[in-house]
Amino acid sequence: MHIYRCDLTLMEATFFSSREISNLYQTEPLIGNYALAYAFRFVQSNYHNEHRVHYREHLGELNAAGVYVTPATIQGQPQFIMRQFNAQTDAYWSAFGTGFIAARSRHGWTRKEGTHWYPIEDGERGSRFQPTNRPQHGRIRMLAIGNRARCYVLSEEALELPHYIRLGKFMSKARVEAAEVAFEVDHVDSQRVPFLLNPADIPADMQLQMFDLVNVPPIPLVRNALLSGSFYCIGKNKNEVLPVGMRFNVDEIVEAGT
Repeated sequence: MHIYRCDLTLMEATFFSSREISNLYQTEPLIGNYALAYAFRFVQSNYHNEHRVHYREHLGELNAAGVYVTPATIQGQPQFIMRQFNAQTDAYWSAFGTGFIAARSRHGWTRKEGTHWYPIEDGERGSRFQPTNRPQHGRIRMLAIGNRARCYVLSEEALELPHYIRLGKFMSKARVEAAEVAFEVDHVDSQRVPFLLNPADIPADMQLQMFDLVNVPPIPLVRNALLSGSFYCIGKNKNEVLPVGMRFNVDEIVEAGT
């Protein structure tokens, strides 16, 4: 087994829609391990949208290869920035409707009848604009440049990790400083793990006694977990511990993502 301690430094403001309250879209101070699996290019995401998740096949391949990555925990006090956005089109004319934007096409125009808007092309009325589940305007809270986060990559085979990765909805750049660490395996009762873990990925025979729940999509994470079982004890002082046997629980993942 090879264990790599990975320190990430955000070089651009980074956004994940972790929590949505009215027109405020917030990034929680963490990076989920599913996002990291794609960011490290352990698996390749599709370039087309089939409106379904592919976690079962993608992360199942990592289980078969003996590769796992933990969520990344922000080091120190997280720093945020706020931004505003709108979905206004670049068309010559447009108007906000309820759940949609009515825009004038290049060769036509747009007409409102009651509460509905219709495109008009060559004098013919088209189908009315339909509401879509997309925000039209709002504010986003992003992780600011300079935030540092730490995760761990576990692999049965030696890996060469990238020096830079892309994260979040806007594919923001982050620097990676990875170092392979020495470890020993010990059985520990009531061991507290202060950083983030994915509870679905913890072995079934490991007792999860207490924890702080962080409720984020696509699946909740835990922090300050109190666990009993076998651990990788890292470093000379053995002050970093990771549960032995973590793997992507694809059944839990599919339920959360659908």
